[in-house]
Amino acid sequence: MRDTGNHIREFIKQTECLPAGSLPADSQLAKMIPGGLTEAKPATPEIQEIANEVKPQLEEKTNRTYEQFEAVEYKTQVVAGINYYIKIRVGDDSYIHLKIFKGLPGQNEELVLTGYQTDKSKDDELTGF
Repeated sequence: MRDTGNHIREFIKQTECLPAGSLPADSQLAKMIPGGLTEAKPATPEIQEIANEVKPQLEEKTNRTYEQFEAVEYKTQVVAGINYYIKIRVGDDSYIHLKIFKGLPGQNEELVLTGYQTDKSKDDELTGF
C-alpha cells in the first residue's frame, strides 16, 4: 500500500508559504489544488453537449430564446463533482458565461445550471462565480 501521507505533507510544505494566487495556472502544483480553475480551453463537442443540455434551464431563467448557442471555451473546477464554466456565443459579439454543476459518478449526475452571467464579450475572461 502506498503512503500518500508523505505526498500530502510534501505538497503542504511546498504551498503553505506561498501568497494566494502566486502559482501560475499551468504549474503542476496549481493543477493539484482542489477547487482551483483550470486554464481556458477551446470548447469540444462534449462541452457543447453539456451546454445544450442546460440551454432550456437558461432560457427559462432569462426568459429568452437563444437562436445561436455556440460553446467557445471552458474551464473546469473540481469540487464535490465538477463545475463547468463555459463561454457561449449567443450573437455576433454577444456572449454568456454559464456555470454548470455535474455530481460525482454514482451520485446525482444531472447537469444543473447553477449560475450565469449575461452581457459578456468575446474578450471577457471566464472566472469563478
